[in-house]
Amino acid sequence: MLLSAFTLIVPDYDAGIAFFCETLGFDLVEDIPQSHKRWVTVAAPGSALRIVLARAENDRQKAAVGDQGAGRVWLFLETDDFARDYAALQDKGIQFEEKPRSEVYGTVAVFRDPFGNLWDLIQKAG
Repeated sequence: MLLSAFTLIVPDYDAGIAFFCETLGFDLVEDIPQSHKRWVTVAAPGSALRIVLARAENDRQKAAVGDQGAGRVWLFLETDDFARDYAALQDKGIQFEEKPRSEVYGTVAVFRDPFGNLWDLIQKAG
């Protein structure tokens, strides 16, 4: 078995696609109309893991937008060139919550996506 996909609740499909595809450079894998919904998946280039973008449809789901990690970093964006991608994300308007820091496991900095989720941009040590 392997993890093939997970769902991220977003306020709007197009806002989710814009963030992942335009800001992060992910690929739009699927965007299939389904009556009042859409089946939208994105993936980092070369990754088999898909993120299913689900539009919040009720009050409970709307309240979960940006809080699926309960206020913790829960999404991890790995890079092979931290300085390049840190600068590129800043150029695209990403505000980092902290300055980059070196840890035993690598170089890392936390940022918040436009929906409120916390991410680590990380380059593993070694």
